[in-house]
Amino acid sequence: MFYLTTAIDYTNGSPHIGHAYEKVLTDVIARYRRLRGDEVYFLTGVDQHGQKVQQTAEKEGVSPEEFVKRVTGNFSSLWKKLDVNYDGWAETTDDRHKACVRAILTELKNQGQLYKKSHSGFYSVRQEQFLQERDRDENGNFGPEWGEIVNYEEENWYFKLSDHTDWLKNFLETTDGIIVPGFRKSELLNALEKNSGIDLCISRPKERLRWGIEFPFDENFVTYVWFDALINYISFAGYKAEAGADLPDFAKLWPADSRPVHVIGKDILIPAHGVYWFCMLHAMGFTDAQMPKLLVHGFWNGLGGDKMSKSLGNIVDPDELSEKFGVEAIRYYLVRDIVTGRDSNFDVERLVMLYNTELANEFGNLCNRALNMSQRFTGGVLQNTGELTEDDLAVQKSLTESIAAYQAAMDEFDISKGLEALNRHVVHCNQYAERTKPWELNKNPENKERVATILYHFAESVAQIAVLISPILPGVTAKLAEQLELPSLTTLTLADLHWGLLPGGHTIGKPKPAFPRIVLEEAK
Repeated sequence: MFYLTTAIDYTNGSPHIGHAYEKVLTDVIARYRRLRGDEVYFLTGVDQHGQKVQQTAEKEGVSPEEFVKRVTGNFSSLWKKLDVNYDGWAETTDDRHKACVRAILTELKNQGQLYKKSHSGFYSVRQEQFLQERDRDENGNFGPEWGEIVNYEEENWYFKLSDHTDWLKNFLETTDGIIVPGFRKSELLNALEKNSGIDLCISRPKERLRWGIEFPFDENFVTYVWFDALINYISFAGYKAEAGADLPDFAKLWPADSRPVHVIGKDILIPAHGVYWFCMLHAMGFTDAQMPKLLVHGFWNGLGGDKMSKSLGNIVDPDELSEKFGVEAIRYYLVRDIVTGRDSNFDVERLVMLYNTELANEFGNLCNRALNMSQRFTGGVLQNTGELTEDDLAVQKSLTESIAAYQAAMDEFDISKGLEALNRHVVHCNQYAERTKPWELNKNPENKERVATILYHFAESVAQIAVLISPILPGVTAKLAEQLELPSLTTLTLADLHWGLLPGGHTIGKPKPAFPRIVLEEAK
């Protein structure tokens, strides 16, 4: 079982392009793993508790329940529009999740992993955490990333994070591939050195925060939002689920010798996932072999490299974008123009250029040649019995090499590189067309067999690329499967791909443009 999750989205705002990228990226990975032949479970959802949610709801004059229900609807509607096909949905207000959190808190307390103490210090309202001296800048100030800072003196419950940091340091140093890309592990190890000996405050007193999961053994406190939210990865996977809870079998989804993959943004690697979550799992008794792999993606910045922010007015709304350019163009751009793990600058002109060049022009042209010329020159009947030339064999070799490069890249979560591999074969096929010129050969009836052989190579390439591009553009695959009169294309796996996917004598349907060009309106 390949268990794949995204970070759950905090319901205190609207979904932006970063949210959309993370969901589309994870959806592409899930679809690819199914194409690879794996059994996959993809979990995503929303984080609904916390002080910021409570404060925003109060400002709007609504209950937190009503507020998060509305915002949750915005997220789930967008994922449906972007064709994000998840298997499990997590909401942290779900009673099944609350029961799991309380069970874990009780167990950790019984094991001596929790204790209560008073603390006085500075508190970041934005990040919902107490700050340390290490959080000050070189001038001794807390930076703007912390937002409003207040001074609190209060009693809280603490998790003995410090009991597990030596283990975590050794685990990270001796385990390859646990953080992707690898350079993020160095950042995590450096941060771990700075956090040594510090325990984690995991409660908030009800006198200032009521919107959270109440402690099972102390009704005066609710659970810190990060401790609560991280547990979604196991609570909705069936961990400690009660009978009849309608959740997966945890032992199957997260077995003792398997690592799930958590897809997260770089901003929540440190300390939440890279420190808190690993240590929490270790305290719960999870083995080293069960620790999740963290796939840490970068950010989409504004044009010019500026961080997207409301104050700069450069926030990109993925809902508006999909309405303007179409879902397929958005899905393609989001995983094509960024290297997984790195940042990229969002550029509408590049979105249009990549779609028009690689899809409308290159692949669209190949589809047209395969389908339209076959209808015109062979009555839509494919034949693969002609004598093969070096050019024909080179097409077959190109496809084999492209599939191998595609699979190697996709196995490493490098979607952009995988698409480059497919594009190389498409370009090769179009160059093959320019060299062989079937439209010229068809003028002589004696060349009918040669023309059919060339067109077969076009159609076979389109069929196999339609399968390979399905994780990114599932709608396109369905369209091409219909036009090729081969519905099985939508259910094939990598193991099913072989030259001769389209049998000799197969009749294809009428072509329809799979990639209509995007035309930007000129400014008046």
